[in-house]
Amino acid sequence: MPFNYDRIVRFADTDGAGVVYFARIFSLCHEAYEASLAAAGIDLREFFQHPAVAVPLVHAEANFQQPLYCGDRLTITLQPQQLSPHSYLINYQVFKQEAIAAAASTKHVCIHPQTRSRQELPTFLMQWLTNFS
Repeated sequence: MPFNYDRIVRFADTDGAGVVYFARIFSLCHEAYEASLAAAGIDLREFFQHPAVAVPLVHAEANFQQPLYCGDRLTITLQPQQLSPHSYLINYQVFKQEAIAAAASTKHVCIHPQTRSRQELPTFLMQWLTNFS
């Protein structure tokens, strides 16, 4: 089942034209990602400072269907899927008033932070994938 994250667009999210700056969509999606990790019982501080596991983003893309303005109420849904023993993709949909305003995806690869070599996804991430796929 996908994870849902509610968010109001803030003034700081917008550009000079008053719409969400294109790169901010990834910040909004990452907020939803962090919220889903926390909802799955993963300690965020430990996750982002883990000495033996890192899952850097290796690809990102977004498509916009309609502009997002300051004050808009959004629901961001995310649904991760495992791609290989060491990688996953997160698909995001950004809804404004029940209509899709944007869609994005990010691909992550699990590595050991010191050696930078690929490694299998740890159990806690496998559980997170199962919870929201």
